[in-house]
Amino acid sequence: MLPEIDTVLVQYLDAIVDTVVLRDVVERFGVRNTTFLRNLISFCADSVGSLLSAKRISEYFKSQRLNTSPQVVIDYLEYLAAAFMINRCKRYDIQGRRHFEIGEKIYFEDLGLRTAMRGFGQADLGKIMEKAVYLKLAQDGWAARVGVWDDREIDFVGSRGGELLYVQVAMSVLDEQTRQREFGNLARIDDNFPKYVVSLDSIRADERGIRHLSLREFLLLDLGC
Repeated sequence: MLPEIDTVLVQYLDAIVDTVVLRDVVERFGVRNTTFLRNLISFCADSVGSLLSAKRISEYFKSQRLNTSPQVVIDYLEYLAAAFMINRCKRYDIQGRRHFEIGEKIYFEDLGLRTAMRGFGQADLGKIMEKAVYLKLAQDGWAARVGVWDDREIDFVGSRGGELLYVQVAMSVLDEQTRQREFGNLARIDDNFPKYVVSLDSIRADERGIRHLSLREFLLLDLGC
Protein backbone atom coordinates (compact mmCIF):
# COMPACT_ATOMS: atom_id res chain seq x y z
CA MET A 1 0.00 0.00 0.00
CA LEU A 2 1.10 3.54 -0.69
CA PRO A 3 1.70 5.75 2.36
CA GLU A 4 -0.91 8.37 3.20
CA ILE A 5 0.23 11.95 2.65
CA ASP A 6 -0.16 14.27 5.61
CA THR A 7 -2.71 16.96 4.72
CA VAL A 8 -0.96 19.63 6.77
CA LEU A 9 2.32 18.86 5.06
CA VAL A 10 0.70 19.12 1.62
CA GLN A 11 -0.83 22.45 2.55
CA TYR A 12 2.56 23.68 3.74
CA LEU A 13 4.27 22.61 0.53
CA ASP A 14 1.54 24.15 -1.58
CA ALA A 15 2.03 27.41 0.31
CA ILE A 16 5.72 27.27 -0.59
CA VAL A 17 4.80 27.05 -4.25
CA ASP A 18 2.55 30.10 -3.91
CA THR A 19 4.60 32.32 -1.62
CA VAL A 20 8.16 31.41 -2.46
CA VAL A 21 8.55 29.78 -5.85
CA LEU A 22 5.90 31.67 -7.80
CA ARG A 23 6.71 34.97 -6.13
CA ASP A 24 10.40 34.50 -6.76
CA VAL A 25 9.85 33.74 -10.43
CA VAL A 26 7.23 36.45 -10.96
CA GLU A 27 9.17 39.22 -9.23
CA ARG A 28 12.63 38.20 -10.39
CA PHE A 29 11.77 37.84 -14.06
CA GLY A 30 8.83 40.22 -14.34
CA VAL A 31 6.40 37.49 -15.36
CA ARG A 32 3.00 38.86 -16.31
CA ASN A 33 1.07 35.71 -17.17
CA THR A 34 1.01 34.09 -13.73
CA THR A 35 -1.91 31.83 -14.71
CA PHE A 36 0.13 30.28 -17.49
CA LEU A 37 3.13 29.97 -15.17
CA ARG A 38 1.18 27.91 -12.66
CA ASN A 39 -0.40 25.83 -15.44
CA LEU A 40 3.06 25.17 -16.83
CA ILE A 41 4.28 24.02 -13.41
CA SER A 42 1.30 21.66 -13.17
CA PHE A 43 2.01 20.33 -16.66
CA CYS A 44 5.64 19.68 -15.73
CA ALA A 45 4.48 17.92 -12.55
CA ASP A 46 2.30 15.60 -14.63
CA SER A 47 5.03 15.01 -17.21
CA VAL A 48 8.01 14.16 -14.98
CA GLY A 49 10.35 11.88 -16.90
CA SER A 50 8.52 12.30 -20.22
CA LEU A 51 10.31 13.53 -23.32
CA LEU A 52 9.07 17.05 -24.07
CA SER A 53 9.68 19.96 -26.41
CA ALA A 54 8.59 23.59 -26.29
CA LYS A 55 6.51 23.01 -29.41
CA ARG A 56 4.70 20.04 -27.89
CA ILE A 57 3.97 21.96 -24.69
CA SER A 58 2.73 24.95 -26.68
CA GLU A 59 0.44 22.72 -28.74
CA TYR A 60 -0.95 21.11 -25.60
CA PHE A 61 -1.89 24.47 -24.10
CA LYS A 62 -3.42 25.59 -27.37
CA SER A 63 -5.64 22.48 -27.19
CA GLN A 64 -6.69 23.77 -23.78
CA ARG A 65 -7.43 27.19 -25.28
CA LEU A 66 -4.38 28.81 -23.70
CA ASN A 67 -2.50 30.19 -26.68
CA THR A 68 1.20 30.67 -26.12
CA SER A 69 4.24 30.42 -28.35
CA PRO A 70 7.08 27.90 -28.04
CA GLN A 71 9.43 30.79 -27.25
CA VAL A 72 7.33 31.80 -24.25
CA VAL A 73 7.42 28.18 -23.07
CA ILE A 74 11.21 28.17 -23.42
CA ASP A 75 11.50 31.42 -21.46
CA TYR A 76 9.24 30.25 -18.64
CA LEU A 77 11.04 26.90 -18.36
CA GLU A 78 14.30 28.80 -18.03
CA TYR A 79 12.77 30.90 -15.26
CA LEU A 80 11.65 27.79 -13.38
CA ALA A 81 15.08 26.20 -13.77
CA ALA A 82 16.77 29.39 -12.52
CA ALA A 83 14.47 29.33 -9.46
CA PHE A 84 15.51 25.69 -8.80
CA MET A 85 11.96 24.48 -9.35
CA ILE A 86 12.83 22.07 -12.15
CA ASN A 87 15.82 20.30 -13.67
CA ARG A 88 16.08 20.01 -17.45
CA CYS A 89 17.71 16.86 -18.81
CA LYS A 90 18.80 17.20 -22.45
CA ARG A 91 19.08 14.38 -24.98
CA TYR A 92 22.53 13.07 -25.92
CA ASP A 93 23.47 11.16 -29.07
CA ILE A 94 25.75 8.41 -27.75
CA GLN A 95 27.13 7.44 -31.16
CA GLY A 96 27.70 10.97 -32.41
CA ARG A 97 28.81 12.29 -29.00
CA ARG A 98 26.63 15.39 -29.35
CA HIS A 99 23.61 16.99 -27.73
CA PHE A 100 20.26 17.29 -29.47
CA GLU A 101 18.82 20.79 -29.65
CA ILE A 102 15.20 19.60 -29.40
CA GLY A 103 13.62 17.43 -26.75
CA GLU A 104 14.35 17.07 -23.04
CA LYS A 105 13.02 15.54 -19.84
CA ILE A 106 11.96 17.62 -16.88
CA TYR A 107 12.40 16.63 -13.24
CA PHE A 108 11.22 18.54 -10.18
CA GLU A 109 14.01 19.75 -7.92
CA ASP A 110 11.87 18.84 -4.90
CA LEU A 111 9.48 15.91 -5.21
CA GLY A 112 7.53 17.15 -2.20
CA LEU A 113 6.46 20.22 -4.16
CA ARG A 114 5.51 18.04 -7.08
CA THR A 115 3.45 15.75 -4.84
CA ALA A 116 1.71 18.73 -3.23
CA MET A 117 0.55 19.91 -6.65
CA ARG A 118 -0.40 16.61 -8.30
CA GLY A 119 -0.71 14.04 -5.52
CA PHE A 120 1.00 10.66 -5.42
CA GLY A 121 0.04 7.29 -6.88
CA GLN A 122 1.56 3.95 -7.79
CA ALA A 123 2.51 5.25 -11.23
CA ASP A 124 4.69 7.89 -9.59
CA LEU A 125 7.18 5.38 -8.16
CA GLY A 126 9.05 5.15 -11.45
CA LYS A 127 9.27 8.94 -11.63
CA ILE A 128 10.64 9.10 -8.10
CA MET A 129 13.25 6.47 -8.93
CA GLU A 130 14.41 8.37 -12.01
CA LYS A 131 14.62 11.60 -10.04
CA ALA A 132 16.64 9.91 -7.28
CA VAL A 133 19.11 8.54 -9.82
CA TYR A 134 19.34 11.95 -11.51
CA LEU A 135 20.16 13.64 -8.19
CA LYS A 136 22.71 10.94 -7.32
CA LEU A 137 24.57 11.54 -10.57
CA ALA A 138 24.53 15.31 -10.02
CA GLN A 139 25.68 14.94 -6.42
CA ASP A 140 28.68 12.87 -7.50
CA GLY A 141 29.69 15.39 -10.16
CA TRP A 142 28.16 13.82 -13.28
CA ALA A 143 26.22 15.81 -15.88
CA ALA A 144 23.15 13.68 -16.61
CA ARG A 145 21.61 13.47 -20.07
CA VAL A 146 19.01 11.28 -21.77
CA GLY A 147 20.92 8.88 -24.01
CA VAL A 148 19.89 8.06 -27.58
CA TRP A 149 21.30 5.05 -29.44
CA ASP A 150 19.66 4.62 -32.85
CA ASP A 151 15.96 4.28 -31.99
CA ARG A 152 16.53 3.29 -28.38
CA GLU A 153 16.65 5.39 -25.23
CA ILE A 154 19.06 5.13 -22.32
CA ASP A 155 17.55 6.72 -19.22
CA PHE A 156 20.76 8.48 -18.20
CA VAL A 157 24.19 9.07 -19.65
CA GLY A 158 26.46 10.61 -17.05
CA SER A 159 29.46 12.57 -18.29
CA ARG A 160 32.35 13.99 -16.30
CA GLY A 161 35.45 15.13 -18.12
CA GLY A 162 36.31 12.30 -20.48
CA GLU A 163 34.39 9.71 -18.45
CA LEU A 164 30.94 8.30 -19.14
CA LEU A 165 28.52 5.97 -17.40
CA TYR A 166 25.10 4.65 -18.38
CA VAL A 167 22.05 3.91 -16.22
CA GLN A 168 18.71 2.25 -16.96
CA VAL A 169 15.97 2.64 -14.34
CA ALA A 170 13.00 0.27 -13.96
CA MET A 171 10.71 -0.68 -11.10
CA SER A 172 11.32 -4.34 -11.90
CA VAL A 173 13.20 -6.41 -14.48
CA LEU A 174 11.85 -9.80 -13.38
CA ASP A 175 9.64 -9.86 -16.46
CA GLU A 176 11.75 -11.31 -19.27
CA GLN A 177 10.63 -8.79 -21.87
CA THR A 178 11.48 -5.87 -19.58
CA ARG A 179 14.80 -7.45 -18.67
CA GLN A 180 15.74 -7.91 -22.31
CA ARG A 181 14.86 -4.30 -23.05
CA GLU A 182 16.73 -2.73 -20.14
CA PHE A 183 19.85 -4.87 -20.37
CA GLY A 184 19.68 -5.10 -24.16
CA ASN A 185 19.70 -1.33 -24.64
CA LEU A 186 22.87 -1.04 -22.58
CA ALA A 187 24.51 -4.08 -24.17
CA ARG A 188 24.33 -2.40 -27.60
CA ILE A 189 26.69 0.35 -26.45
CA ASP A 190 30.11 -0.87 -27.52
CA ASP A 191 32.44 0.84 -25.08
CA ASN A 192 33.94 -0.09 -21.71
CA PHE A 193 32.39 2.60 -19.54
CA PRO A 194 30.33 1.44 -16.52
CA LYS A 195 26.74 0.38 -17.18
CA TYR A 196 24.02 -0.08 -14.54
CA VAL A 197 20.44 -1.31 -14.35
CA VAL A 198 18.68 0.03 -11.23
CA SER A 199 15.44 -1.55 -9.99
CA LEU A 200 13.45 -2.33 -6.83
CA ASP A 201 13.86 -6.09 -7.21
CA SER A 202 15.05 -8.10 -4.22
CA ILE A 203 16.60 -10.63 -6.61
CA ARG A 204 19.40 -9.23 -8.76
CA ALA A 205 21.91 -10.61 -11.23
CA ASP A 206 24.56 -8.92 -13.33
CA GLU A 207 24.44 -9.66 -17.03
CA ARG A 208 26.86 -9.13 -19.93
CA GLY A 209 29.11 -6.93 -17.80
CA ILE A 210 26.17 -4.75 -16.74
CA ARG A 211 25.68 -4.33 -12.98
CA HIS A 212 22.18 -4.82 -11.59
CA LEU A 213 21.64 -2.86 -8.38
CA SER A 214 18.74 -1.97 -6.13
CA LEU A 215 17.93 1.73 -5.92
CA ARG A 216 19.35 1.84 -2.39
CA GLU A 217 22.60 0.18 -3.49
CA PHE A 218 23.01 2.61 -6.37
CA LEU A 219 22.38 5.64 -4.16
CA LEU A 220 25.06 4.42 -1.73
CA LEU A 221 27.53 3.63 -4.51
CA ASP A 222 30.60 5.85 -4.68
CA LEU A 223 30.48 7.36 -8.17
CA GLY A 224 32.77 10.23 -7.23
CA CYS A 225 36.08 8.57 -8.04
